[in-house]
Amino acid sequence: MTGTHMPKPLIAVTMGDPAGVGPEICLRLLADETVRDFATPVVFGDARLLARCARQTGLPPPKRILGEIEWEEKCAGIDEPAVLDVFGFDAEGFVPGIVSARTGAAGYRYVEKTIEAALARKVAAVATAPLNKEALHAAGITYPGHTEMFASKMAAERSCMTFFTEDMIVSLVTVHIGYQDVVPALTKERILDVIELTADAARRVRGRKPRLAVLGLNPHAGEHGLFGEGEEERVILPAIEAARAKSITVEGPLPPDTAFIAAKRRVIDAYVCMYHDQGLIPLKALAFDTAVNTTLGLPVPRTSVDHGTACDIAWQGKANGRSLFEAVKLAARMCAI
Repeated sequence: MTGTHMPKPLIAVTMGDPAGVGPEICLRLLADETVRDFATPVVFGDARLLARCARQTGLPPPKRILGEIEWEEKCAGIDEPAVLDVFGFDAEGFVPGIVSARTGAAGYRYVEKTIEAALARKVAAVATAPLNKEALHAAGITYPGHTEMFASKMAAERSCMTFFTEDMIVSLVTVHIGYQDVVPALTKERILDVIELTADAARRVRGRKPRLAVLGLNPHAGEHGLFGEGEEERVILPAIEAARAKSITVEGPLPPDTAFIAAKRRVIDAYVCMYHDQGLIPLKALAFDTAVNTTLGLPVPRTSVDHGTACDIAWQGKANGRSLFEAVKLAARMCAI
């Protein structure tokens, strides 16, 4: 194992919704010897539940379990992958793959614990396994997703959801809202915030001044006002011009249907997209297993898998843990820049 004498950043990893693939991919992460080369992950979840999942899937159970008292006393000295046992969930009294208010509440509690640890600087970064939005809402939790939870609880003045792959970066101006709500949410100020956050993150991760592309909202980027209500001219282009005035290299608005072709991806470092599926359909088609979700603008790095709870394959030994591995890897990398 390389680099054993270098201190590795302590990364808090949420277990996700207990009924989904979160427990399985966390077990895969803890069992992967190569993760120790760049990070020390601590899974915030339920130790008995992980043991049950290990038995059912044939995966190795966690080797080190921490109680909350031990965590508070020794977190600074932890140097091996571990599980922080967050009590309060009946590990035997639920059915994997079935959405429920109880599993939604448990997944949310794991997130709260990691945010507390991050704000207290007990961990260097956070990586999150997936939550189920239906389960969250059944539990009375109204946040649309992780991005909004972290931005609110960490009091971020501005933030955005961004996805990283080896070849491209994709940021979203609007996230978990219906299409009818997208246009009212598009303002020059919001688009400029996302451009600035993306440019800064791309520069730090890529190690050079990045080239950004901003997509239009309408087909053909509005075709000079023929489609839509002039969103490109009224709000998107003014944001681009304001970014250029701040020495950000950015082009657009680009027609969304050709923005992600191979020739364009070779010269663009990061994309700013107006709504959720505009950016995530091409991203997931090109890099589903390796893309990493991040929330920019937070006081500590936060990354996540780019997939959902996949309840249809939960606890069956079928889940691919690559995205969580990459999320922890990127979180560790972001700690160093």
